[in-house]
Amino acid sequence: MKTKNLLFLAVSATLVGFSSCKKTSSAVDEYETTFELSADQGIADNLTEDANDVLNEAAVDKNLMGGRGTETAQTTNTLSCAAITVTPATGFPKTMIIDFGTGCTSTNGVARTGKITVVLSDSLRKSGSTATMTFDNYFVNGFKKEGIITWTNTSTVQIKSWQRKVENGKITAPGGNYWLHYGVRDIVQTAGASTPLNLLDDVYSITGNHTVTNAAGKTRTAVILTALEKKATCTNIDMGTVKVQGPNHFATIDFGNGTCDNIATISIDGRPSRTFLLR
Repeated sequence: MKTKNLLFLAVSATLVGFSSCKKTSSAVDEYETTFELSADQGIADNLTEDANDVLNEAAVDKNLMGGRGTETAQTTNTLSCAAITVTPATGFPKTMIIDFGTGCTSTNGVARTGKITVVLSDSLRKSGSTATMTFDNYFVNGFKKEGIITWTNTSTVQIKSWQRKVENGKITAPGGNYWLHYGVRDIVQTAGASTPLNLLDDVYSITGNHTVTNAAGKTRTAVILTALEKKATCTNIDMGTVKVQGPNHFATIDFGNGTCDNIATISIDGRPSRTFLLR
């Protein structure tokens, strides 16, 4: 009887230990998934801002920005070798096709290939107007971007602003890994609003939420804690923080302090941060 009891205790201890190991392993897996999806979210946000840069420059190039700008047009030459066509020649809605062809690199070092199609209901800066963007075999620095982005102009007399909705978003990394994303952002122009044809002084503040899902079906929800900043003269988001909610933990993406670089960090529940590249 004593032997049976000892055997029972030994088996029980083994099972408890095994269960504990499984729980620990599961928690580590969830942390790693959150790290991965946080980086994916950061890259998705950054590529969407890049699409905004392309849209604004194309609108200036084809006189579709609107407003009463009388200054000389100044851009970052984001379009580089892109061919832009707009139809019809008069009236709205208009369809604008931005074609980077088999690829070219802009002066700020960003390589793009493929096409972007934008349907505009009116001039980009007119309150109430919409711009709907889709992608055709479109790549930025090797990342394939898919989905639908809709800009709705929510400006008032005093403030230039937009609501941006991403639907069916998909990013495929150069190595073949992919993730899905969707959500709504609110964008306020904090500098450069009075000079619509000069993009070099434009700065945007971005808030809102997003959801990101990896190829295995794991999902995380991201909420901007402190507004993201995107300068037209910087190819990447340079400031702001995002909270990414995990099952029993959360991660914080930190885009930096305003320095123009392609580096951001992720930390989970205050643990040491990891660095990742935005593109």
